[in-house]
Amino acid sequence: MGTDLHAPLGQGRPPKTKRSLSGYKAILCGGVVLVGVIALSIYVIREDDGLRQVAANIEQTPSGDKSAPSTEAEARSAQSGTSSERTPSGANIERIPTGDGNYVTKYTPRDRSGPQVIDAQRMGQDPRVAGQPNPDLVEETEDGKLPIIGADGLRPMDQYARPWSGERGARVAIVISGLGLSQTGSQKAVQQLPAGVTLAFAASGNSLQRWMQEARRKGHEILLQVPFEPFDYPANDPGPGTLLTANSAKDNLARLHQAMARVTNYTGIVNYQGARYLSDEKALRPVLQDVAKRGLLFLDDGTSSLSKTNSVSDAVKLPHAFADVVLDGQVQTQAILRKLDELGRIADRQGTAIGIAAAYDESIDAVRKWSEEATQRGIEIVGVSAIVRDKSEP
Repeated sequence: MGTDLHAPLGQGRPPKTKRSLSGYKAILCGGVVLVGVIALSIYVIREDDGLRQVAANIEQTPSGDKSAPSTEAEARSAQSGTSSERTPSGANIERIPTGDGNYVTKYTPRDRSGPQVIDAQRMGQDPRVAGQPNPDLVEETEDGKLPIIGADGLRPMDQYARPWSGERGARVAIVISGLGLSQTGSQKAVQQLPAGVTLAFAASGNSLQRWMQEARRKGHEILLQVPFEPFDYPANDPGPGTLLTANSAKDNLARLHQAMARVTNYTGIVNYQGARYLSDEKALRPVLQDVAKRGLLFLDDGTSSLSKTNSVSDAVKLPHAFADVVLDGQVQTQAILRKLDELGRIADRQGTAIGIAAAYDESIDAVRKWSEEATQRGIEIVGVSAIVRDKSEP
């Protein structure tokens, strides 16, 4: 200090700028430390709150449950001294001992990758499972899978029905038949027709299960079209597996079951031709009795005035209906549109109406166009089961 006594004031000191920079560094370091302390305090408070919640949940749990971990992960935690809990939001909380008497709390999300449980045991099906049969409504036989009524009384005609609004007003069911016979026709019907249109698959068609699954996923109700003997058989042959009046009841039931096993997820049966067979009560009764026993409906295409479907169905308590209009007697788009207008007038007059057509390009185009206009006029396009169920009620 003595050597500096005569030195000018201010000499020998660090430059002013350097001292100021060092001061800024000190302030910055102090701020970082302060922020770290605050963050640590918040973490400790939150962790402590989480531990209190875990402790509260553990205290509320019956003592018997503590000794029986509900999951494999909880069992492992119990063996290692850790404890686990699940928050209401689904997160898992795991408390892990560190060895010095303290614990570290670990938060992890709950695994949500497992399969979603869908309840299909109700009227209609969830679209996500509509292409798969309800296993409770299937009977495994030598012919294949046949429909049956479930142990709880659930019928296939209810399970696979297309839901409808239930509102008052005109209701129309439109059935497009012959699907599976033409790949292009089937594709056009499934992809272009509104979901309210009912699709009927020919028992002798191809790739029926594949077409059925696509149709069901798009919301369509489906029927199975079974060939029955016409008056001019065999000159007019409906195809393989035709039910014949000359056959025994056993043989006809065997043919019916072989047809039924071609596809699943249908609400009922519709005839293909069959004027002779439908007019023979003795031949018809065991077939319709079997259809009723399996929880299905029967739709008569309405082409035979001699049909005994109504009286026999009533006798065996089979839900049934008749088509009011054959839409494509003349395969021309404008003619089919006129028939659809007639169908709409019938529905306006009596509340419900059913029309049927084959899967011709002209039929599909006309039905698609008319359905859009009918909806705007307040006519609801429904599955056949919605009308049959109404008629089957006492």
